[in-house]
Amino acid sequence: MTQTNNQDRIVFLSVPESIRGRIDEVSAGDFTVDPSIPIPVEIPPDQEELDLEQLSWEMILSGMIKVIERDPHHEDADYYRRFVLAVKPDILKEFSEAAILKARNHDYGLAMEILNALSALYPDSAEVRLNQALVHEERANSLEESGREEEAAEEWDKAHEMYVQLLAQTPPLPNVLFNAGFFYLKQRNYEKARDCFSQYIPVADSPRKKERAQSIIKEISERSLDDQVFKEAYDFIRLGEETRGIEKIHQFLKRHPEVWNGWFLLGWGLRRLERWDDAAMAFRKALELGGDGCDTRNELALCLIEQGNLSEARKELERALQLEPENIKVISNLGILAMKQGKTDEAAGFFRTVLEYDSEDPLALEMLSQLKA
Repeated sequence: MTQTNNQDRIVFLSVPESIRGRIDEVSAGDFTVDPSIPIPVEIPPDQEELDLEQLSWEMILSGMIKVIERDPHHEDADYYRRFVLAVKPDILKEFSEAAILKARNHDYGLAMEILNALSALYPDSAEVRLNQALVHEERANSLEESGREEEAAEEWDKAHEMYVQLLAQTPPLPNVLFNAGFFYLKQRNYEKARDCFSQYIPVADSPRKKERAQSIIKEISERSLDDQVFKEAYDFIRLGEETRGIEKIHQFLKRHPEVWNGWFLLGWGLRRLERWDDAAMAFRKALELGGDGCDTRNELALCLIEQGNLSEARKELERALQLEPENIKVISNLGILAMKQGKTDEAAGFFRTVLEYDSEDPLALEMLSQLKA
């Protein structure tokens, strides 16, 4: 018995008599245990050392996955992959579902650990890589809502890198094209989003998704959202050059005055410059033209708070929360508004709710600390 890694607590064992020869659990394909190849076993966290009497398949499979995850080119990596898949042929479906569930519960770290394990077992799987990209997206959204924009940018970059790789495959999976389209929509890269959805339509794997893609392409075209000036305006504002971005979006609005997205972008830039009155007018115009989304109402509420119109701000935040009940940015803003209104118990309740979604949310932790003090 040889221990190889203190952190992962992996030991290599000679193949026990109980699993020598052909594995009875194999449900597909042929696999025979090679007694000459030692098997890695992970020591459970609650054990100081390996107890051979408690040796289980879970410990063996976990050890093998950890080894090939850490060293995909390990001399026995291929053997360990085949071993795991022989014992657990449904692991792709089982682990994928578990990762998706963890991500929905905002446990992004564990979701990615599960997907990294799958990636080690299926290094060429586009499906696994797509799920990894989706978890990075979900994590980025959560971080943005918590105001942790630098960390969110890192997650967006990781997701983007994965989509670039997935889209470079020939041909890309239909589901990759569909999800990449939504990724680029979130990035306000409407030209790239339109291209992804256009490629998806001929290979659509779902009538409902095909109809959705066609609707988005039509909307992008009708609103001229793939206009280069619009993209430049967004990029300037996102990078902190609000004045240049506002100049660009004014150019866009001269040609497309009825596009609510343009007014939202104008309001966003003005709000970042703390021009509260002008920003509020822009967000109201966006609402008037059909931009009745959670982000628009949340942004308008921020302006109303700064204007001292707390009652109207609360109405806007409550409407935003109806649209997206789990949006922690909106919940945090309701907490801040409650503090301004002197409703400390209510404010604490909002911030505790935020921590249920993200236990590390810095704003909620800071506000709760202030309320306790």
